[in-house]
Amino acid sequence: GFNNSQISRQTGLDRATVRKYLQMKEKEFHLWISSPRKMPLKLSKYIDFVRKDLLSCPSLSAAQVEDHLKEHFSDFPHIHSKTVYNLRKKYAIAKPKLQEQRVFEKLPELPYGKQAQVDFGESWQKTKTNKRKKVYFFVIVLSRSRYKYVYFSDKPFTGEKAIVAHDLAFEYFQGIPQEILYDQDSIFIHNENLGDYLLTEKFSSYCQSQVFKPIFCRKSDPQSKGKVENVVKYVKQNFLCGREFINIEILQQQAIEWLQRTANQKVHAGIQKVPKKCWEEEKKHLLPIKHKRTVSQSKKASYNVRKDNTIVYKSNFYSLPAGTYKGEGTQVFLEEKSGQLYLYSSKNELIAKHKKSPGKGEYIRNTDHHRTKSDTLIQMQEKVLEHLGQSDIARDFLEKLHKNKARYYRDNLQELLKHKLNFEQNIIDESLLFCIENKQYN
Repeated sequence: GFNNSQISRQTGLDRATVRKYLQMKEKEFHLWISSPRKMPLKLSKYIDFVRKDLLSCPSLSAAQVEDHLKEHFSDFPHIHSKTVYNLRKKYAIAKPKLQEQRVFEKLPELPYGKQAQVDFGESWQKTKTNKRKKVYFFVIVLSRSRYKYVYFSDKPFTGEKAIVAHDLAFEYFQGIPQEILYDQDSIFIHNENLGDYLLTEKFSSYCQSQVFKPIFCRKSDPQSKGKVENVVKYVKQNFLCGREFINIEILQQQAIEWLQRTANQKVHAGIQKVPKKCWEEEKKHLLPIKHKRTVSQSKKASYNVRKDNTIVYKSNFYSLPAGTYKGEGTQVFLEEKSGQLYLYSSKNELIAKHKKSPGKGEYIRNTDHHRTKSDTLIQMQEKVLEHLGQSDIARDFLEKLHKNKARYYRDNLQELLKHKLNFEQNIIDESLLFCIENKQYN
């Protein structure tokens, strides 16, 4: 089930060789590998020249050596430059490194609450239908305790989405570090001039409203934020590898469970301590969250609201009132008590209640959630009356409609408001009179 590149990595064969083998029939393949191959070495006549050339100037490229051969030998055959490169490999004549090797040293651990590091990653995931879906993620790690948080998105990160990820991370950490280290990412900065950074408008505004200090690495210097670089690799190799993509909400839920179960729970190889236990100490040194989403939400889990006004919980979909979704980053808070799910707004108002479903992949929906509740029934009724011409027949019709369709009265009013009745008043009155006489209250 592997593709050519994966087989190439596993076997050490060139991709072209893998492709050639895969195109053979089984018998043909066994014949091929069992038969001795006597391939003439095209450069056998020129080996001494090539060796001398490379030893005198090891920095020569394969193309340059090829050109030297053509210059000195008029009968030189047409070959691929890689044939010359293979000779370099055979005689182990390595190219000298052009720049000095950078010297690294292990830095002392930072104080608790001092710093966090941020980075982004992306990965292709397989779906149920065997297609591929690209996911993007934001990673932040507290430098001292190595306590991590990850936030997933099915679209590339924007400044607004990165800000949402920061807020969720601070809630998860229960505080804010003094400084945060970033790459020179276009999400955060427009330009850099010898250490002076021009932040993007949204991120600049966000930083001014927060208590942390943003710090940026030099360009092309990932080593300066090695802690978070390792976490990005860890997310890809430990969490995402082999995981089937269902939807972004389920992936985020699985990520939180993975953080609690593995990423923040296992002994960290660098500090030889459990990040969660270290975080218990570090959170005492974190700065308080300046703009909390709500004061009393700390014990409630936050969930992303989908465009269709639902949330995903334990692989099931639960409905929310129409209009709950206010754009990307809309959150609700969930509390589970005695098999019941209570969903709260950011202002701690109860907006929905559901019985927890034991199954998976189910859609649990309250019948009134598709209704818009911003207008009271009386206000809606007055709007419809105005729509129907404020006539006595209209009042009579609505009265009978309410009596016969009490449970669906609001739905009927909404339907009437949806359609503009561009008719003369006498036609509307005759239509309503027809409905009353024939008891058609709908």
